[in-house]
Amino acid sequence: MTRNDQWLRKRMDNIWELLFPETPRLNNVDIKFKGKWKNKFGHIARRGSDSYIAINSLFKHELVPEFIIDTTIAHELVHYSHGFNSPLPKLYKHPHKNGIVTKELLRKGFGHLLRKEKYFTRREWPRLYERLKA
Repeated sequence: MTRNDQWLRKRMDNIWELLFPETPRLNNVDIKFKGKWKNKFGHIARRGSDSYIAINSLFKHELVPEFIIDTTIAHELVHYSHGFNSPLPKLYKHPHKNGIVTKELLRKGFGHLLRKEKYFTRREWPRLYERLKA
């Protein structure tokens, strides 16, 4: 299947259902490929009453492993569940203080993927970014 916004929405819905069932979806949460960032894989924002997740559009390319996309989606869903750019109560003052996102991802079983993501980000992404950004 082609990596497009519809594919991305399906992945987010699957990750939410399987790994974030305790997190209510209190508003419309849209997800799209956007931007061609070197140092950012994704972000979550609010637009009115909706939440919006942007995933680096370079990740559409098949050379980017799917686990990078899944880990990025899960990272943004942790922010949502912690009340950052969502209607849920804000649980922390800062979104990354004391490694709260990493701790939550570890608790949800993402440990092996976080290690792979760290390797990919340091060893493979710089060259791949240069190849894909054009």
